[in-house]
Amino acid sequence: MNDHSLPSHYSAICSASSTLGRVCACSGKLSRWFDDNAQGISPLFLRLLLAYEFGEAGLEKLNGDNWFADLAFPFPVSLLPADVSWALATGLEIIAPVALILGFATRFFSLALMVLTVVAIVAVHWPAEWHSLGELWKGYAITDQGYGNYKLPLMYLLMLCSLVLSGSGRFSIDERLKSVLVHVSACKAIERSFKMKE
Repeated sequence: MNDHSLPSHYSAICSASSTLGRVCACSGKLSRWFDDNAQGISPLFLRLLLAYEFGEAGLEKLNGDNWFADLAFPFPVSLLPADVSWALATGLEIIAPVALILGFATRFFSLALMVLTVVAIVAVHWPAEWHSLGELWKGYAITDQGYGNYKLPLMYLLMLCSLVLSGSGRFSIDERLKSVLVHVSACKAIERSFKMKE
């Protein structure tokens, strides 16, 4: 008599395959839910983190002494007096965090903070000298061990770049302004179409 039942290891494979299929289907549903409901939330976390970090630096500058006179800034920033550079950096580090928290002009302030961060990397965090990529790589650190310490500002730079590319997200003044502008332009288009019919 021929037994047409599958061997036990085949049924285990089929069972695992079925379970994997259900997990993948659940994963797809979860992914679609996040796409539909949470897509615009992720920039909020970056905005809040960056606002805290730059705001803290701005408050330290606001309440501290000007140490920019001791730095060698790159051109064209080197053309500005140290007091002017200090005031510009302090002002940006106070105003931009408020704008980031509110999600107002996020791309503009992110770009401005990117410029500030690049200047800070070159003037403060980049190693004074390096002779190989290995030595330069040693500067990818939080604390300066004689090779610079550009890790944290580089991370901020990449986070700011993400905000420039993605925008401020759903919970922002920018998003509200965009919806108002779309509504206004739609109303103007309808108004123009009525005038053309007259």
